[in-house]
Amino acid sequence: MDKTKILLYTDFKDLKLFRRGKVRDVDDLNDKLLIVSTDRISCFDVVLPNGLPGKGKVLTSISCFWFDFIKDIIPHHLITADVNQYPRELQKYKSELAGRSMLVKKTKPLPVECIVRGYLSGSGWKEYQASQSICGIKLAAGLVESGKLSETIFTPSTKEDKGHDINVSQKHVEDLVGLATAGKLKEASIAVYQEASRYALGKGIIIADTKFEFGMDGDRLIIIDEVLTPDSSRFWPLDQYKLGQPQPSFDKQFVRDYLETISWDKTPPAPELPGEIISKTSEKYLEAFLRLTGKELKV
Repeated sequence: MDKTKILLYTDFKDLKLFRRGKVRDVDDLNDKLLIVSTDRISCFDVVLPNGLPGKGKVLTSISCFWFDFIKDIIPHHLITADVNQYPRELQKYKSELAGRSMLVKKTKPLPVECIVRGYLSGSGWKEYQASQSICGIKLAAGLVESGKLSETIFTPSTKEDKGHDINVSQKHVEDLVGLATAGKLKEASIAVYQEASRYALGKGIIIADTKFEFGMDGDRLIIIDEVLTPDSSRFWPLDQYKLGQPQPSFDKQFVRDYLETISWDKTPPAPELPGEIISKTSEKYLEAFLRLTGKELKV
């Protein structure tokens, strides 16, 4: 991978920046949005100084794969990821946008992170240990870390611009978006997760949990943002799965594990990452794409 091709931030002078997230830069094209997945990587809600070679292209390619996969379950916002089909004013940025961007419908985003869990891990495991429940959903006694839940559960959270999202109940979601829309969010999230999980399992990947975002396209609920990527999901290799402990994963776990070993207080500025950690993490993202699609991604 050519490190000179790392893209950390976009700088399109004649475009209107809509928002800049931890990883994505989004430009406003009036009735559409241009989403650019950069190679930024964040841990513990802090953007790190290093880029991860190819990360933006992996995230975009995986999202495009899943958008096509789930299109019969729920509509999505993707118009095209083919830069040749972008509006004329974007053609001058073709080299920066190729492989890492999506032209999407502009929607009214709903203020809910739609989290679906099939396994007990991460913050869900911590909450279970404290209360034997997650987001007010009571679970059976005696469950172990990384164990498969008896049924898929929907554990929404708030969508915070700064700091950590906060887990909330289904009743809270109903109060935010209304009873009917809250029900559709839960139903669609679980349906997409279950169908994708079945597919991924056949490719040697356990999707332990994932996060979706939705928006309103007029009166129609559609799925937006990224979908089922290593940044928004916990992907575990099936052949290394062991109950009762944390699992290796196809994401930035190498980075998180490294940062836990050094004396950093998890506030900005973040430390530089060693080359070995960057390389190993990049390999995991690429392996996730290869396993899911059967194709090698050139970055």
